Amino acid sequence: MEQSNNIFTPTLLTWFAQNARDLPWRHTQDPYAIWLSEIILQQTRIAQGTAYWQRFMQRWPTVNDLAHATEDEVLRAWQGLGYYSRARNLHHAAQQIVQQGTFPNNYADLRRLKGVGDYTAAAIASMAFHQPHAAVDGNFYRVFARYFGLSQPINTPQGKQLFATMAQHYLPPHQASAYNQAIMDFGATVCTPKAPSCSACPLQETCAAFREDRVDQLPVKLRTLKVKQRQMDCFYVHCQGQIALHKRAAGDIWQGLWTVPEADHLSTSLRQQATLLKSNVKHVLTHRVIHANFYRLECHERPTLPADFIWIDEADIDHYAIPRLMEMLLESLA
Repeated sequence: MEQSNNIFTPTLLTWFAQNARDLPWRHTQDPYAIWLSEIILQQTRIAQGTAYWQRFMQRWPTVNDLAHATEDEVLRAWQGLGYYSRARNLHHAAQQIVQQGTFPNNYADLRRLKGVGDYTAAAIASMAFHQPHAAVDGNFYRVFARYFGLSQPINTPQGKQLFATMAQHYLPPHQASAYNQAIMDFGATVCTPKAPSCSACPLQETCAAFREDRVDQLPVKLRTLKVKQRQMDCFYVHCQGQIALHKRAAGDIWQGLWTVPEADHLSTSLRQQATLLKSNVKHVLTHRVIHANFYRLECHERPTLPADFIWIDEADIDHYAIPRLMEMLLESLA
């Protein structure tokens, strides 16, 4: 195993030098551009995230530009990526940076930004400022668990500490950026979650999981997430060319996004007049599964709705940031 310890980092760096993905934020040292890419890619595939990153950079080329945008504008630009708390935190953090007067240039100060955790702070510190911090994400867990044969669950405090310590131990101090990006790319293209390319892996001969035939068993993750079921009845209330929307408040799903009325916003008589468009539409979120019914309600006069509802011209819906479920409702109208 000592031999494998000695070749792990050099082998990865050599592989990366030959196989690095050509990503636009890798052509800059701008911490804003790098930070933006990391936030977008937290829950998003590279192919989709790259297009959003380019649009954000074109519309808001500096952190100052982003800070002075409205939250609605940011959420609208984010639409389609999901996990909208990332967009709200991004906007809030941009305002933090502008208030501070400069972009944080070290791990501790980066970590204080809204929405920036250990991984993101380490990624920015290493890639923008060449500081020796290992950016431990899912790729790190998978590569290290398999290569070193680690069975400690990655979602326990003890497991997280072990992997963080090992990741930092194997980091070459003057090549932190290449090291972090090498493991990101290696985990995304070779040591993938499913059907990894072991035959093409330069570490195959010294990989514990491959030697012990445990590749599909590692990393270990304890099952703790309880997925809740939620029923929703969504009403597209249309009145003389206008529709009703309200912005969802804090403490519920889709905070800050706009949605149509639900059943408890309408009287029984109004609900009975509505036309069912689609039933039991399944929409999966991280912590819950929504089963929605879509209705259309035509009114000659505006119905009484809670005070937080507004009426907008039907054609202006594209100016409002809406969740994917609302997009599905609009699609059902066609």
